[in-house]
Amino acid sequence: MRAVLLLATVLALHAERQVERIGRGVVAVTMPDGRAFLSWRLLTSDTSGAEFQVYRHDGGQSTLITDAPLRGATFFVDEGAKQGVSYSVRSDNGESAPVSLSRQHYLSVPLQTLEGYTPNDASVGDLDGDGEYEIVLHQTGVGFDNSLAGVSSEPILEAYKLDGTMLWRINLGKNIREGAHYTQFLVYDFDGDGRAEVACKTADGSVDGTGAVIGDAQADYRNASGYVLSGPEYLTIFDGMTGKALATEEYIPPRGNVSSWGDNYGNRVDRFLAAVAYLDGERPSLVMTRGYYTRAVLVAWNWRDGKLTRLWTFDSDAGDASNRAYRGEGNHNLSVADVDGDGKDEILFGAAAIDDDGKGLYATGIGHGDAMHVYDHDPERPGLEVFHIQEKVSGEGANMRDARTGEVLWSKATVSGNEGPGRGLAVDIDPRHPGSEAWVSGGGIRGLFNAKGERISDRTPSSCNFAIWWDGDLLRELLDRTVITKWNWETSTEQVLLRGEGCESNNGTKATPVLSADLLGDWREEVIWRSADNKELRIYTTTIPTEYRFPSLMQDAQYRLSIAWQNVGYNQPPHPGFRLGGQ
Repeated sequence: MRAVLLLATVLALHAERQVERIGRGVVAVTMPDGRAFLSWRLLTSDTSGAEFQVYRHDGGQSTLITDAPLRGATFFVDEGAKQGVSYSVRSDNGESAPVSLSRQHYLSVPLQTLEGYTPNDASVGDLDGDGEYEIVLHQTGVGFDNSLAGVSSEPILEAYKLDGTMLWRINLGKNIREGAHYTQFLVYDFDGDGRAEVACKTADGSVDGTGAVIGDAQADYRNASGYVLSGPEYLTIFDGMTGKALATEEYIPPRGNVSSWGDNYGNRVDRFLAAVAYLDGERPSLVMTRGYYTRAVLVAWNWRDGKLTRLWTFDSDAGDASNRAYRGEGNHNLSVADVDGDGKDEILFGAAAIDDDGKGLYATGIGHGDAMHVYDHDPERPGLEVFHIQEKVSGEGANMRDARTGEVLWSKATVSGNEGPGRGLAVDIDPRHPGSEAWVSGGGIRGLFNAKGERISDRTPSSCNFAIWWDGDLLRELLDRTVITKWNWETSTEQVLLRGEGCESNNGTKATPVLSADLLGDWREEVIWRSADNKELRIYTTTIPTEYRFPSLMQDAQYRLSIAWQNVGYNQPPHPGFRLGGQ
């Protein structure tokens, strides 16, 4: 009940925001015993007592298969399922379109992967305005970390409907280098017309979804080491339905003198991040960044009325002298949340935060890290907290801070001589302790800690990668590689709930999914993995009953924006802006 009330409060606070209009999101998959598991969204537009009826469609015949209206959790198991049927769900808000029963536990999205390419990170948005999500997929060939020389493949973005219909392919061209830190793309309805756009960095030779070339098609700015350290850089807004380039502006900031970013060969100058944020509390803006090891620059843009306009620029090396404190504070990722409760979003930029007006909110001075998690980790404190790890040798290794003020609430030091943790996670996996449990990998820091920083176990889960709401309770499960596990807090062991047989994870040792999000069905999350042969995406959804009934997490402001930035840099799992856990 507490989670329901908190969700209602959060949604009320953000009632003035322009939000996407999503449909019922019905999903039907076959369970191992042959029965059909159906699930659908509860929407914020539904009444508190909304009732649902389920219909099975077989040929030309429709049959009501619920004995009485469903008033509880939004799922149903059809005992009389057979292949070839479809299902719809009816409520006071109307009836959903029929969806076919999948032959397996997952939905298959056929791909048209080019030879030499592999499906990688994805995002979602309603590209065609039908109220359901389409997938925008980053297809990668040969890529390189910024620290490594080499000529990469040309990055490709593709858009697919869930039935596998390809909408378009964008080739970013030879002057955009392939790698985790170069190509950050955003999928969101920035202008409020009911259809999502796609935004990303482009260059001469980028080809949009209609075949039109941006800039000089013949230009090749790659140097002998494969780096692109000269030539124009652009920011482009693409139409989500067609992939057509709608507007292109110069990317800000320009690279300028490469060595001024911390090295002379192109490592630090091309560290990019991106996010969507409601900076005015009403309409979404896109925030594109450059740099985080030394100089850090964040630029906010609006796409409205067919124009791409710059809203503000924050530069750690320009403006007020206090900006210098923001040098070197960034992560390989970022987060977005309304940390001060004014309805406007802030950018959590690693160990620092930038206010909605483009001014520095605080810089902790703790420095760069690989992971952070913004959430109501400690329910006994007001507001949100940030769990953050640091990569530096010795000194600070992990900490929990107040998201609004930057005050460090507790910290764990890296054991002398060790490099700091490479990964860290904070989610609720133990109902005996209020709030999240936190742990890290690396830095010599051992043990499982509660929300106050107290060690509660010498043993930790085997991974600290992604988290997912999968089974029927309010605790979070663990997602690593192609396996979902449940932490047993009594025995400090893990139980496997799902293995994605025939699937592969992405991004090497990062072992991340294509995407994890509440994409379909009830409030629990789905996971997308690529098939081992790269011919399809598989969307897995839970078939475990639950007693809880919540609106789709995608209708929570912070969670939805977490999905927009999930593909950025070193991918991190999403977190809602309200407390949803065991205590």
